[in-house]
Amino acid sequence: MNKKVHSFAAAVLFSLSASSFAGPADDASAHFKAIAAGNVEQIMQGYSDNASLQWVGGPLDGAYAGSDKIRETWSKFAKANAPLEVTVAKLEESANPKGSTVTANVEFKGKAAIKVRYVLVYREGKLVNEVWQIDPKLALGY
Repeated sequence: MNKKVHSFAAAVLFSLSASSFAGPADDASAHFKAIAAGNVEQIMQGYSDNASLQWVGGPLDGAYAGSDKIRETWSKFAKANAPLEVTVAKLEESANPKGSTVTANVEFKGKAAIKVRYVLVYREGKLVNEVWQIDPKLALGY
């Protein structure tokens, strides 16, 4: 094999391995961006089949269980709000062999600002529980 082929193969393997090591904090950041973009298909990619979403406050207040109900909720949100600007502050990840929790202060800005205290729970690389807590007085730390 020539040097160019080796270099190309090494670059491909590195990019594949780097993306496979994306952790829950990276997944959460991608989730927030997908929400801001109103990309429901991308939002749904991270969930386990039996995930739950706790939406606290606002017009979508309620508990949603399972992919169909969560998809329906995000579709309503996207239709009413997207596209939005997103700002993430105080993103923190806690992990052990059983799973990870990501917390963050997130502001989605469009017609109005929606300040959200986020708690995401991941198990086996999938989002299993999400808390969307609307908090108008949330400090973003900037």
